[in-house]
Amino acid sequence: MEEMNGAPVLECRRLSKIYGAVRALDEVDLCVQRGRIVGLLGPNGSGKTTLIKTAAGLLTPSAGELRINGQRPGVASKLAVSYLPERTYLNDWMKVADILAMFRDFYSNFDTAKAAEMLARLSINPGDRLKTMSKGTKEKVQLILVMSRQADLYLLDEPIGGVDPAARDFILGTIIGNYREDATVLISTHLISDVERVLDEVIFLGYGKVGMTAAVDDIRENQGKSVDELFREVYKC
Repeated sequence: MEEMNGAPVLECRRLSKIYGAVRALDEVDLCVQRGRIVGLLGPNGSGKTTLIKTAAGLLTPSAGELRINGQRPGVASKLAVSYLPERTYLNDWMKVADILAMFRDFYSNFDTAKAAEMLARLSINPGDRLKTMSKGTKEKVQLILVMSRQADLYLLDEPIGGVDPAARDFILGTIIGNYREDATVLISTHLISDVERVLDEVIFLGYGKVGMTAAVDDIRENQGKSVDELFREVYKC
């Protein structure tokens, strides 16, 4: 993707999303730069998925604005964003080879060779159907599809939420090893201790509002705490 005049990869200005009486996002101001792995951290119901879906162009803001590479959501921004939803969305009857072909046809920035290489490392046969796979293997296939696009912004909604610790390590390793240096990965999760080691920055989101944004190294040096410890302190029940 071509960088848009040095604009942040993701910028929100007083972004709000309202469902009836619920303000899922409440005047969020946010600026996410390139070349970072950023944790979007918050309790359940904090607005993480709403923010990610809005950035992916799947939801329309109720107020305020969101920009990708300095552009409002549209065809160009959707090509710049690669999105992994929280729930499985692929049909069980499909073969892995069929899914690769679908992604290749749908996304001009999909790298089929890269996807095939990652699948081979996992000994996943392209002729296998998803219904024959474990939940963890399906999660890995979905992540490989997402990380095989040459995107500017990777939006990963709870990528390690439903898998065992060994699969989590593979998933985090895949994320670190397969994004371009000038791209950004935004990981939404409540499993902070599991992902903390790969993060450059964190965004604390609670009740639809940004509570804090900070570099992970600054938290450790200035607060003398891990990100997980600080989060528990900020959002203690």
